[in-house]
Amino acid sequence: MKKQILPYLFSIIFFPILSTYAFATSPDYIQSKDTTKVCNKDKLVVLWTSTDREVALKMVFMYTYNANNYQWWDEITLLVWGPSQKLLTEDKELQEYVKKMIDYGIEVLACKGCADQYEISDELEKIGVIVRYTGVDLTNFIKERHVITF
Repeated sequence: MKKQILPYLFSIIFFPILSTYAFATSPDYIQSKDTTKVCNKDKLVVLWTSTDREVALKMVFMYTYNANNYQWWDEITLLVWGPSQKLLTEDKELQEYVKKMIDYGIEVLACKGCADQYEISDELEKIGVIVRYTGVDLTNFIKERHVITF
């Protein structure tokens, strides 16, 4: 019985360690650890869809503004899509923040299809947001840039 248990124990204990070592030392694994080699673009798109005001202030706007201010990226686009558009038109503080980002060179887009459903296209344009159909834009952003979403 001991002879049957030993190979079993060996495989349970050592196989995961050996296979992890083999994987971690393979050339493909070593190359993929550096994400700049995977996507060597210095352009960012922040896709904001949430109606959560705290997410807007404490993550979306804070990161987008600071990423631009400290030049972490060469080009930054904030894409306002869906429910976040409605929140933006209802909240003066968020509007002022978006205007400030636009003044500092961040491109702010909104999906016209969504804005028209909410009947807020004109309100978004008054804030300074570029309102247009953005399905193709988003597809190209995904193919060509770094995209994060909230």
